[in-house]
Formats: sequence, C-alpha cells, structure tokens
Amino acid sequence: MSKLRRPTVRVGIVGAGFVAHLHAEAYRQVRGIEVDLRWVMGAGPARAGAFAEEFGVTGVAPDLATILADPEVDVVDLCVPNHLHAPLGVQAAQAGKHVVVEKPLTGFFGPHTTPPSEMLRAALASADQLLLACRAAAVRLCYAENWVYAPAVQKGRRLLAASGGPILRLIAEESHSGTHAAANKRWATAGGGSLLCKGCHPLGGALYLKADEGLRLRGTPVRPVAVVAEVAHLADTAAFRASRPTFLRVVEGADVEDWGSMLVTFDDGTVAQITASDVVLGGVRNQLTAFGAKAVVFCNMNPSDAVQAYAPDAAVFESEYIVEKIETKAGWTFPQPNEDWSNGYPAEMQDFMECVAFGREPLSGGQLARDVTAVIYGAYLAAAEGRRVDLRPLLV
Repeated sequence: MSKLRRPTVRVGIVGAGFVAHLHAEAYRQVRGIEVDLRWVMGAGPARAGAFAEEFGVTGVAPDLATILADPEVDVVDLCVPNHLHAPLGVQAAQAGKHVVVEKPLTGFFGPHTTPPSEMLRAALASADQLLLACRAAAVRLCYAENWVYAPAVQKGRRLLAASGGPILRLIAEESHSGTHAAANKRWATAGGGSLLCKGCHPLGGALYLKADEGLRLRGTPVRPVAVVAEVAHLADTAAFRASRPTFLRVVEGADVEDWGSMLVTFDDGTVAQITASDVVLGGVRNQLTAFGAKAVVFCNMNPSDAVQAYAPDAAVFESEYIVEKIETKAGWTFPQPNEDWSNGYPAEMQDFMECVAFGREPLSGGQLARDVTAVIYGAYLAAAEGRRVDLRPLLV
C-alpha cells in the first residue's frame, strides 16, 4: 500500500534574528505538512548563512526580490522590525505569496511628537493597505499573534465555552525588563513603546476570546467600541535615574513609553484591562485572567510553576536555560520546561501552514491584526487627550 504524500509548503524567511529563530524552530515541529525552508534573508550574509546552516535553509537570498521571484515560494515570513511589516508585506502579496507577519501588524513610524490623531490615521491606512493587497491577490495574511495559540489560552477558551456563559471582565499583561533591540525604542522604527510592542499580545488574546465568545453565543464577534488609557516613561523619571545602576535593559535616547495601560469596552458592555511594561524585573510576565458569568480562568504562560528550582549561586545553572529575560539564575526560579510550546509558537505555525496547504483562514488573521492596531492607537489618542475614544468609526 502506498503512502499518501504530504503537502509541501515552501517558505522564504526575511530576517535571521531572534524572532526568525522562534519561527524556524516552530516550522520543525509542523505535523502532516512538509515545510521547505527555501530562502533566508538577513541583515548580513554571515548572519543569514549561519541561520541557513542551523535550520537547513536551502539558500541565502541577497534581497527580497530574489525570494519573491522564486515561483515555488508559497509563503514569505516577515521577521523584521515593525516599520518594515506593511511595505514588505504588500510586496509579498503583490508577488502572489502568502504573508506571515510578526506583531504588531503595522503602525505610525515618524516623529514621536506627531499628534496622536495623525498617528492613528496613518497606522490604520497602513494596515488597510496591507489587508487590501492580500485580498486583491487572494493570499492569506497570517498574523503571528502567538497568544491566540498558547495552550493555556486555548484551554481557557474551551473551559469558558463549556461554561456556557459570557466573559464579563478580562485582565491581561505582558511585561518584562526591556528589549535588546534599539529599533524597538524608537518611534520611527517601532511605532510605539510598551503599549504597542508588548500590549499587542494581551490585547490580541483578549480580542480573540471575546470574538470567539460572540460567535458562540450570538453568531457575530464581540468587538471593541471604546478605550481609555494612560502611558508613562518610567525610566525617564528622577526616581529611576537616582537608582542606577539598574538591572533593566534601558536604551539611551528612547522616545517611546515603557509602561502603558488601557481599559477597553466591548459592544456587549464588558471590559478588558490590558497592561504592558518594559520595566518589570523577574522574567517575562504573560498572564491572562477571564472572569466569566459561570467560571473564572487563569492563563499563566509565564511565569509557570510546573518546574521550580533553587541554586545558591548563578553559576550552578550557568549552562542551562531558565526562562526568557530573567536577570539572575540564583535563588528560587521557575524554569520553563518548553517555553516555545507554552508561548504557542508551534501551534501558530501549524495553523499557518495548514491554512496555506488546505486553503482556509487562520485563527489569527487580518481582522484581529487591524482591530489591535485600531485599539492601541486609539489608546495613544486617549492618553494624550485625557478622554474616552470611540472606536466604532475606526472599525471595519
């Protein structure tokens, strides 16, 4: 008896840094589909070459045009700084390639002194340009929001569905001790600070859960309709400057906020409290709590106490990975047994590859990506003007 041949999806990866490594590791774990990493393009040939050798990529591309010109490439995976997501995504779509784009989808990339109302307009115009390009070319837009695919969030979704009632209140946060990348600390390349680059994760998870609930209970997604917010640059305060040296990864000259919090109201009258920060010690905090009418669910991606360890000195665990962004391996720690799995990366790439191979829409796609953009830039406007921002005119 002959075996059924598995479908093959050929991928060109743009970027060879931290995120590209997460994606490549996840591609290795895709089941039922042959993922052919055809090309990688990096900041330099040496970096891209090392990536290709590590992950078995067929070729190192000198430019994006080389990847787009390959008729066998099905998917372009954009693991690049935020300001490149939309323009490169449009090029990929126009070349007939499905697009995997990292979060956030896009934003406003210019002087941080620009009025937030203009930032909001420009960010949504950029998002719409990319979504329109994908629709016109009949290609999938796969928005790499890993919180949607995190096993804890998916289990929480199933429990909430089993309870039969609505989610009344959501509290979610992503925070840690800062970024290594200077590009993430400049409005011109990042499009914002903690509220955008970190807050997009818990917000994406909250919007996904409410949309899913709406489809289940009333046949249409529950959508966000209003937001209030506050932001701050806590590392630019006299109190922080007096505390140096610091364990936080502070980038000199940063012009984006390092803390933000928003209160989102949905069209069913329920609420979500979303917080994000780059000035929190102790490793990454990825947590979501759903207070339902008939159940309460805690989703703790990080930290997790599945494994607990103690070492009197950091050198004891010097050769072993503990958890992302932890400052020391000394004392009590909570090592992640499989951090990529807990964060949803393998499940995310499984879904994206199935979408391309079998012609269906991803769980995390263009609608979620655009809603996240609208809410966060609405929150920047709300924080700047000290008022509640009506999101309804911004939604499509």
